[in-house]
Amino acid sequence: MIKKCLFPAAGYGTRFLPATKSMPKEMMPIVSKPLIEYGVEEALEAGMSDICIVTGRGKRALEDHFDVNYELEQQISGTSKEGLLDNIRQLIDQCTFSYTRQHEMKGLGHAIQTGKALVGDQPFGVVLADDLCINTEGHGVLSQMAQLYKQFRCSIIAVQEVPEDEVHKYGVIAGQAISDDIVRVEHMVEKPSKENAPSNLAIIGRYILTPDVFDLIADTEPGKGGEIQITDALMKQAQRGCVLAYKFKGKRFDCGSIDGFIEATNYCYDRQCIEQSV
Repeated sequence: MIKKCLFPAAGYGTRFLPATKSMPKEMMPIVSKPLIEYGVEEALEAGMSDICIVTGRGKRALEDHFDVNYELEQQISGTSKEGLLDNIRQLIDQCTFSYTRQHEMKGLGHAIQTGKALVGDQPFGVVLADDLCINTEGHGVLSQMAQLYKQFRCSIIAVQEVPEDEVHKYGVIAGQAISDDIVRVEHMVEKPSKENAPSNLAIIGRYILTPDVFDLIADTEPGKGGEIQITDALMKQAQRGCVLAYKFKGKRFDCGSIDGFIEATNYCYDRQCIEQSV
């Protein structure tokens, strides 16, 4: 039902300097696979094979990664290393990739709006690649959300509970509980103080959005830090209709931070070792 997934990937990744001075943060590897490849795998599992990437200056490595490297493949052809490319070859074969550039860094809302020409007038997923989500006991987070969309046909945002002293890092929601894991959003604040946070339910980097969000973003004034916040547009959407928050099943790692990146690397390495020993 939802075929397109948007990847905002134009940010500078300043928390990982100097590593990200010339390398996109989305290409930072968790063990031997770059973050964005994990995200594309998750999108494809959810049935979203049209991958739309919003890039910026210095991000050509993203395009090159999802392309054939004839010299490399010829060099390792027939060796044991050839199998290391099986996964990325499958993604290249099964997905289509399109790109556009965000010329100014003006917030997530602006990045999503930049992708409008790629997405068109249809519902779409959004993945922030530096939020690594893994569910070892079932479907991935985006797939879980796609199933919810079939039922509710409205915008859906992934949320998780965070410590109160960390709410200032996130968009935070509150609303009416429909079930144990679904909340109808009635209030949404971008990076509130602990005292002003409506709850400790924080938005993480997985969304399913309906196309009317583009008009709402276009009418949204810059907010905190002069950025166009997607939370402001979604709050308008919630007031006009329905936006659901979903407490997803699985683990999420904030790979935009060094601590989260190391935690994710250790987790995936241990998991890989267990799988290889079975």
